[in-house]
Amino acid sequence: MTTPLESVLLIGGSGFLGLHLIQQFWEESPRPKIHVFDIRPLPDNISKYFTFDPKKIITHVGDLTSEDDVKLAIKESTPTVIVHSASPIHGLGQEIYEKVNVRGTQNLIKCSKEMGIKALVYTSSAGVIFNGNDVHNADESWPIPEVPMDGYNETKAIAEEMVLKANSPSENFYTVALRPAGIFGPGDRQLVPGLRQVLERGQTKFQVGDNNNLFDWTYAGNVADSHVLAAKKILDPETVAHVGGEKFFITNDTPSYFWTLARTVWKADGHVDNYNIVLSRPIAIFVGYLSEFFSKLSGKEPGLTPFRVKIVCAYRYHNITKAKTILGYKPKVGLEQGIRYTLDWMDETKEAAK
Repeated sequence: MTTPLESVLLIGGSGFLGLHLIQQFWEESPRPKIHVFDIRPLPDNISKYFTFDPKKIITHVGDLTSEDDVKLAIKESTPTVIVHSASPIHGLGQEIYEKVNVRGTQNLIKCSKEMGIKALVYTSSAGVIFNGNDVHNADESWPIPEVPMDGYNETKAIAEEMVLKANSPSENFYTVALRPAGIFGPGDRQLVPGLRQVLERGQTKFQVGDNNNLFDWTYAGNVADSHVLAAKKILDPETVAHVGGEKFFITNDTPSYFWTLARTVWKADGHVDNYNIVLSRPIAIFVGYLSEFFSKLSGKEPGLTPFRVKIVCAYRYHNITKAKTILGYKPKVGLEQGIRYTLDWMDETKEAAK
């Protein structure tokens, strides 16, 4: 018989994915008590795309690396399961990744075990297997490369390994790691907003690479749904053996050519280019190095970097058969609908700021 999902503690619940996690757990029936642990409280203004009542979400503000803060939140929330999605965004310094992704996760595992928590669901990243080389239909048997792509994915891989190694039936402590790819949706501050900025700057005609590379994107609500499924499966005595200590890729299961998503965003805003100026990968990498060099001299952020070129030009799509088979995961929101939701949210946010 499945253990009731009575209470959930969402680590990082005030962030982008965190809000979608609140929403998905809110829609569960019966609805569990939802607690949030984050360095900041929930936003004052919740978008219309989130129908949960913020007043009924209990927030615990604290530092993930503080044993006292984490143990207090666990004591007050008495969670049936903990979902850990806290992570800094891409593009920050190594120290912040080390602090949150590594030391924070290590502290959470320690506190969870000492406080008698039974289940921990961790938000990893599909990027843990990416080092700049193409990823074709990768499943969970693909190894994590010795040389990581960047500090973000390096520390996510370290944290994932810690989480999965902590899985221990003898201690009645079970863990699972989910690896979403290319998350976007309402609350997104990077992917879709960045593409809209490109449109506003009139730079949509420029294409890096030949656009033959398939890429995975995932709507945030679908990612959150996979976490709910994982939480329920890991609490079920009949399925925990198939979930505990395992990792699962999570995508929208519709790989598309990289620039297709960008042009879908621009088309939704009423813009279609008649032609494109294509920069090949070698030329784009060279331009990226020049951009970095001159940006250091001027003190400005480079618009193009070799790192970004490698990401844009690489094949990065994954096989989610394992998630579909074991977790019962199925993407509910398609890419185009997800983009529409995200653009509507951006318009809503812009209007509210006036």
